[in-house]
Amino acid sequence: MAAKASEKREDHLAPAEAFGEAERAAIYRVIHARRDVRDEFLPDDVPREVLLRILDAAHHAPSVGFMQPWNFIVIRDIEKRRAAYAAFRRACEAEEQALEPEQRSLYRSLKLQGIIKAPLNICVTCDRARFGATGLGRTQQPDTDILSTACAVQNLWLAARAEGVGVGWVSILKEAELRNIFNIPKEIAVVAYLCVGYVAQAYKAPELEVKRWASRLPLENLIFEDSWGKLAASTTPP
Repeated sequence: MAAKASEKREDHLAPAEAFGEAERAAIYRVIHARRDVRDEFLPDDVPREVLLRILDAAHHAPSVGFMQPWNFIVIRDIEKRRAAYAAFRRACEAEEQALEPEQRSLYRSLKLQGIIKAPLNICVTCDRARFGATGLGRTQQPDTDILSTACAVQNLWLAARAEGVGVGWVSILKEAELRNIFNIPKEIAVVAYLCVGYVAQAYKAPELEVKRWASRLPLENLIFEDSWGKLAASTTPP
């Protein structure tokens, strides 16, 4: 009887060997080639089968307690996108005023969204009460549902890049305005507003790095061993 139970459990398991060299290289290439696209969108629509593959990849993201708290609002309606763009402009003006005066000119020169230019927008939300108010694994860290939804955004982004589809995350938006535009219930959190579409070309390095807004931090300054602040002995990737 015990042997049969063991065999039944093993039916749910599969080998966990590493992927082949070419497959690993493809994964790392996608990660390093991913870009936040803003102004490079083409007008061509994303076919439904491609969009569904991308959303399926997002839906296979890890989630704490297997809560799968995400929903995806697919937005093509131009009036809805114009309303989102108007909300962006208001938020952008407020953000500019919060910057140091010497930063404002550079800020105004940056292209920070593609809401109208991209043929497709996706609003990614988080149902914070899915499968219960707390859910497995959330009693001590209640924001793991938001973090899980962010994992879905990353999966979406990487899958889109593999499909030749660009994605831009527009964070200069007030959640309350998006909630009003898209009739999102008050108990549902807005996690990401994404511009999605094919692109003819993309920056070789992140655009904000190219335009000298910021630069990539050295990895060796970010890895600690055993406790905060104790730098790892060796951090150079092979």
